[in-house]
Amino acid sequence: MSLPDVLTVARAASVPFVILLYAWNFQDHNYWATALFAAAMATDWFDGRIARSRGYSSPLGSLLDPAADKILVLAVLVMLVDQGIAPGWMVALIVVREFLVTALRLAALERGVVLHARDLGKLKTWSQAVAAGVGGFAAAGAWRDDIAWWALLVAVVLTWISGLDYARVAPRLWRGGAPA
Repeated sequence: MSLPDVLTVARAASVPFVILLYAWNFQDHNYWATALFAAAMATDWFDGRIARSRGYSSPLGSLLDPAADKILVLAVLVMLVDQGIAPGWMVALIVVREFLVTALRLAALERGVVLHARDLGKLKTWSQAVAAGVGGFAAAGAWRDDIAWWALLVAVVLTWISGLDYARVAPRLWRGGAPA
C-alpha cells in the first residue's frame, strides 16, 4: 500500500475512537473527540496532496477515500444528533444523499466506469466536515448551537447540489457512456 492509501485506512480506522470519545462522558470529551476528528479529516488533504504530487492513483484509494470520509463525517453527525446539537432531519437528508450517490457510483462501477470525486463532491465533503467540526465545538461549549445549525444547513444545501450534479451524469451511464 502507498502512503496515501495508508492515510485513508488510518482515517477509516479512527472512526471507532472518535465515536468513543463523543460517547464517553468525561471532562472535555467533546473537545478531544472533535480534535481527533479534525486530525483524521486532515489526512484527507494530505493523502490527496501526496497522491497528486507523485502522480499516484489506486483503485483502492478511489473507492476507499470517499468511503472513509463519509463514514467519519456521518459518524460525527450522528453523535451530534445524540447530543442534541445537530437536527436529525438535516443529518437524515445528508445520509440519504450519500446512499443515493454511493448507489450511483456502484452502478457505474458495474458498468466498468469509475466515478471519481467531482469538484462539487469535494466541496460537499469539506462543508460537511466543517459543519461536523463546528458542531463538535458547539457540543463542547465553545460556540453557540445556532452556529452549528447554520453550518450544517450550508452542508445540507451543498450536499444536495452535489448530489444533483452526480444525478446529471446518470442518464449517460444508463446508456453505456462515460460521464462528463
